Amino acid sequence: MAKQMEAHRVSAYNTSKFSENKIHDDTVARKYGFSGGLVPGVDVLAYMLHMPVAKWGRAFLERGLIEARFVKPVYDGEIAEVSAVEEAGGLSMEVQSRGDLCATGSASLPASAPTYSLADYTAVAAVKERKPVNAASYQVGKWLGSIPRDWAGEAATEYLGDIRETDPIYRRERLGHPGLLPRIMNKVLVDNAILGPWIHVGTKMQLLAAAKVGDELTARAKVVGNYEKKGHRFVELDALVVANGTTPLAHCWHIAIYEPREQAAA
Repeated sequence: MAKQMEAHRVSAYNTSKFSENKIHDDTVARKYGFSGGLVPGVDVLAYMLHMPVAKWGRAFLERGLIEARFVKPVYDGEIAEVSAVEEAGGLSMEVQSRGDLCATGSASLPASAPTYSLADYTAVAAVKERKPVNAASYQVGKWLGSIPRDWAGEAATEYLGDIRETDPIYRRERLGHPGLLPRIMNKVLVDNAILGPWIHVGTKMQLLAAAKVGDELTARAKVVGNYEKKGHRFVELDALVVANGTTPLAHCWHIAIYEPREQAAA
């Protein structure tokens, strides 16, 4: 029988207001028909991750599966309410803000984490010199890498504050929040091309091991889709996010609009 979990309410924070991606800038975002700069989809996903971790704890961080689609923006300073219903197959989730359905998703806890071989995912460096994005930047079948990044010490604590995470498990066990892993997927895109405004629209992530604070994170990503739909250019990535060059942390499918359609002038 379906059971409603206690909602998780977050005062949303635009962590990317001053980033290279100007879809998070109020003025630019309005040119694309939005009310203001978008809170990053990876952070909305981080809000959603609170629910399965509340239900399954560390087990979810070691082998959980989550999928999310972002359908309407969440804006800085607005309340984002994450709701979850416990069903036979796991959790069904929604994010509501300003009366709109902003994201949908699901989470489950497989009996064991699937095995992925590093050898099946080619390790390449990010490009030495980024060039303005074009169709060749994300050619289907192309392997892409990312510049190594870590969130150590204060940076890890600041990130938990930025996403309004209240679960004590991360500080208590010195674990990296899994919301950092889709951030690395975003970095695959920006480390390999100079993008204009762009939008992360969906992620499916199978966790394979719990990340630790200070892990050096990279991605080994293969482009599996590059197409136009309703005037937008989409890219899809299939990747392993790897800790310290040796430990697969997550298998990720990531989809983004890398060239959004501008709104016609009124």
